[in-house]
Amino acid sequence: MTDLSRPVHRPPERERVNATSAESMQGPVPETSVPCPTETHMKSYDSFTTLVSAEREHRANYKTMVSAIMPRPIAFVSTISADGVHNLAPFSFFNGVGANPPAVMFAPCTKSDGTEKDTVNNLRAVGQCVVNVVPYDIREAMNQTSFAYPPEVDEFEVGRFTPLPSRYVKPMRVAESPVQMECKLIQIVRVGEGPLAANVCICEVLCFHMADGFLLEDETVDVTKIDLVGRLGGSDYSTIRDRFALPKPRSAGPGTSQMER
Repeated sequence: MTDLSRPVHRPPERERVNATSAESMQGPVPETSVPCPTETHMKSYDSFTTLVSAEREHRANYKTMVSAIMPRPIAFVSTISADGVHNLAPFSFFNGVGANPPAVMFAPCTKSDGTEKDTVNNLRAVGQCVVNVVPYDIREAMNQTSFAYPPEVDEFEVGRFTPLPSRYVKPMRVAESPVQMECKLIQIVRVGEGPLAANVCICEVLCFHMADGFLLEDETVDVTKIDLVGRLGGSDYSTIRDRFALPKPRSAGPGTSQMER
């Protein structure tokens, strides 16, 4: 698992507007003021091409979605079959869905022949999984596990990942992932039928495992160290190395009086 270091790119100065730059241009900025983007920062569009989903092939809709909804975080999900075979697979239809209880969702799509992926079958049989995050240095090994191996193949061995025993669930954790979430299944929501139909797997997080050096004093993850990758369209991925901050607004913005309430 080669770690290819790459330079950190920063947004152009004109895009990183903060209180300091605003003050230098307009004088002191009160704490309750709300920066209003100028026309140079916000572009409106007046010409569009409309693609009607019902008139297109499922694969065409899929390609459009994954090229427009991005970057997508990757859930590296480990499960275990009823027979005890370990499985490991990445899914980019993934996100957190609440904190009371803490929960995540990922959505494996059915295969081209209409059958279910091993992850879904294992979840239905055992009801447990571990969601591991994907840092840059395991990207190639993670990608290899996305191949459609037979159910009897252990992808931990395929990707040469190190399995770690979990505390509350049967599936193993990935030692090469700095954050691992042990989960129990809440519900699988079926969306559609046939190839590329979704199985939205909603899981409660029972515990979080954080590798030493990644957990800050406020119990958040150190984003400067974790170096995660995200999924784009086609074969493309992205990193989180190019970042900017947007503090949460402290008051209503301009034009609020015209907004419907």
